[in-house]
Amino acid sequence: MSKGTILFVDDDRSGRELSRFNLEKAGYAVDEAQSGEEALRLFNPQKHDLIISDIRMEKMSGIDLLTKIKEATSGVPVIMITAYGTVDAAVEAMKLGAFDFILKPFSSDQLIVSVEKALEHKRLKEENRELRLKLSGGGRELVYTSSKMRQLVETVDKLALSDASVFIRGESGTGKELIARRLHLKSKRAEKPFVVVNCAALPAELLESELFGHVKGSFTGANEDRLGRFRHADGGTIFLDEIGEMPLDLQAKLLRVLQEGVVDIVGSDKPVKVDVRVISATNSDIEQKISEGTFRQDLYYRLNVVDLFVPPLRERREDIIPLMEHFLRVFGDGSGYSFSSAFKELLCSYRWPGNVRELQNLCKRLTALNPGVRCFDVEHLPPSLKGRASSSMQGFLEKLPLPPEGISLVDLERELILKALIFHGWNVSKTAKYLSVPRHVLAYRMEKYGITKEGGV
Repeated sequence: MSKGTILFVDDDRSGRELSRFNLEKAGYAVDEAQSGEEALRLFNPQKHDLIISDIRMEKMSGIDLLTKIKEATSGVPVIMITAYGTVDAAVEAMKLGAFDFILKPFSSDQLIVSVEKALEHKRLKEENRELRLKLSGGGRELVYTSSKMRQLVETVDKLALSDASVFIRGESGTGKELIARRLHLKSKRAEKPFVVVNCAALPAELLESELFGHVKGSFTGANEDRLGRFRHADGGTIFLDEIGEMPLDLQAKLLRVLQEGVVDIVGSDKPVKVDVRVISATNSDIEQKISEGTFRQDLYYRLNVVDLFVPPLRERREDIIPLMEHFLRVFGDGSGYSFSSAFKELLCSYRWPGNVRELQNLCKRLTALNPGVRCFDVEHLPPSLKGRASSSMQGFLEKLPLPPEGISLVDLERELILKALIFHGWNVSKTAKYLSVPRHVLAYRMEKYGITKEGGV
């Protein structure tokens, strides 16, 4: 098995082939590039663990290549190769983020030692990042076994390599902030601030100052200058939760930040440049807000470069027990726990309207009220949960007759959607909420089944 994949860049063919031979002999996989331009075409941060590049090459120098690599990702170390006459350039490369430089001529041992140091440094950084990812969630780290969450996390890790604005949808309590935090800590901005702003938690008159800052004396009570969250996040990431609740006048100022990279400070006529990645989230129907005129469409398009959806807990029931085991370890004494079959069946049939946050609170309750208990049964659950889990959907399904000749699942879904629409007076938003699906999912299924108000089905 390969010890790592190295991209080796040098316009000297003989030197490149000799180094490749020595690296492969030491157990590394090697991709070759004879120019900086070719290296950029070949480079894949998910494949390559290390780049080794000569400094002096025609057209694109090793310094130029280093600069472009560091703009793309900070996670892949770069070793520069230099001759005695270019030592000053090598020192400059170190300032720009190169891990090390090797002087020509170098031995196989010198090359391998430098490679091992670089990869060990990369491994330690990744371990530190994973640890920070766990600690930053305060016991709310991403725990999952479901395919839906696995696909989401894979997408998040790919997006972390870019600076694109990300728009996260999902019900309250699904873990949108954890997804945003992972995007940050997996990115090249990981060492810079991650700033969280809940746009629904602050009054409109305070939110502007909180986001963009103010100068002393700009309004009553402004007794000193305030930087604002955007300037606190400079170089890092800002997470705007409940973005749909932002007042319209502030939406215009946010649009200017996204378009021009400048912040307009309250009480000042001098805009300030900021370098911030913006991640936003909502649990509301943002398209409905746009149609009602309470959210700017142009801002939505700026925020929604990439759209992510965090599924509710009821759509990933295989995550319920792993999450419960995790939370019980966090809130308990760290020991293992077990559950009766009836306990697990009840939890997995419950709809979890509060999602992961509700499950987390249940685990806090269980450990607080049942010290010393290692095996949980239905009797340990609050009456409200037991009652709600056994009602509603379960009662509906128990009364549903199954015809002996069989049933079409497609026809059943079509009829259910149609009846729900009629029940709610063809209000798509209310129907989507009733069926526990996002509005755009219901709209897609209506189109798929040809359901219209005029024609029914």
